Amino acid sequence: MARRTYSADDIRKSVEEENVRFLRLMFTDINGIIKNVEVPVSQLNKVLNNKIMMDGSSIDGFVRIEESDMILYPDLDTYLIFPWGNEHGKVARIICSVHNVDGTPFEGDPRNNLIRVLDEMRADGFKSFNIGPEPEFFLFKMDENGKPTLKLNDKGSYFDLAPLDMGENCRRDIVLELEKMGFEVEASHHEVAPGQHEIDFKYADALHAADNIQTFKLVVKTVARKHGLYATFMPKPLDGINGSGMHINMSLFGEDGNAFYDEQGEDHLSQTAMNFLAGLLDHARALTAINNPIVNSYKRLVPGFEAPVYIAWSGHNRSPLVRVPAARGLSTRLELRSVDPSANPYLAIASVLKAGLDGVETKLQPDEAVDRNIYRMQPSERKANHIQDLPSTLHNALKALDADDVIKAALGEHLYNSFKDSKTLEWNAYRQQVSEWEREQYLELY
Repeated sequence: MARRTYSADDIRKSVEEENVRFLRLMFTDINGIIKNVEVPVSQLNKVLNNKIMMDGSSIDGFVRIEESDMILYPDLDTYLIFPWGNEHGKVARIICSVHNVDGTPFEGDPRNNLIRVLDEMRADGFKSFNIGPEPEFFLFKMDENGKPTLKLNDKGSYFDLAPLDMGENCRRDIVLELEKMGFEVEASHHEVAPGQHEIDFKYADALHAADNIQTFKLVVKTVARKHGLYATFMPKPLDGINGSGMHINMSLFGEDGNAFYDEQGEDHLSQTAMNFLAGLLDHARALTAINNPIVNSYKRLVPGFEAPVYIAWSGHNRSPLVRVPAARGLSTRLELRSVDPSANPYLAIASVLKAGLDGVETKLQPDEAVDRNIYRMQPSERKANHIQDLPSTLHNALKALDADDVIKAALGEHLYNSFKDSKTLEWNAYRQQVSEWEREQYLELY
């Protein structure tokens, strides 16, 4: 997404010239859900002077009620006017960081946490961490009450055209709205499953990429509703078909350019790239808790539906966890294929970066690339090739996270404890439920 630098005066001028009437101050909670405080434009000076307060105790994973006062610090460079107006004037948004009343950054804010990890990366001598996401989503029809149904809007499949791809007009409108907001959309197409779509936009540095993912979700849901459709980023809304992923393409840059590229290296990959790759694999089980953070995520991570299940890497086939796309030079990158769009992008990117940097710092080396279809290997073959499984449930992923000090450090103590508490509650609530599948299987049999 193309970005520009805004001063306070730039924003004041834009608000007046564009008839902006409301400001939406956005931030993200621990579960990756966008929150916002909307204020009339009359409060603009308070916004620009970091004077807007909120109740942190009402946000999941933030603070207890006795320490609830928090202040929103706007990142002025995220100022953006939404392309859909209303009769009362335009609405603009500014993404904010959450601070304590003494002005210090709040440790429980996922965006602040990513900024902290990026500062650690720069202290290690790197300049930037670039992220190119590939988010997928489903479009469902809505009922007469505006509630989503399980009726898909089309019968299309991978790269299909209309008339099979009935979501094409909706997807085109999403792309047009994104481009009005400065996104550089690189590809837009129907995915494998009926009703499933993917829109890829240009990479950005890590913090702005996370901001872009959150903005993208908001745009997709808003435009879909205008078409009478409901967009969901739930990883596996229907059984028997592919789930939705959000592959993360990543590259690490230093003063001399892409640190993953080495013209003299094997396959033109640098030692830094191999160390970073090894870090991703070494911490893969713990990363799964962050990158696949809901019970439903693990319905996607099963064999047979193209999602990765095994911890391995390849430069060619798409069954392993990490793939090295063919492009080299400035485009040299690693693609982590397990991440799904329910992940909090700020936490996911911070954790992935920390895992990779740990591999660089400890000079970890990955096992040999696996260029066969891992799904067709026997368990004994996978064991012989040192290929482990990803966690099969949220519960197992949380246990792996609890045992991994590097990924816990990527979250910091406050966020880790809040995340663990929230997800343990989610798992306990889920395992108390009796599903329709269980009743169909067992009620009459036993």
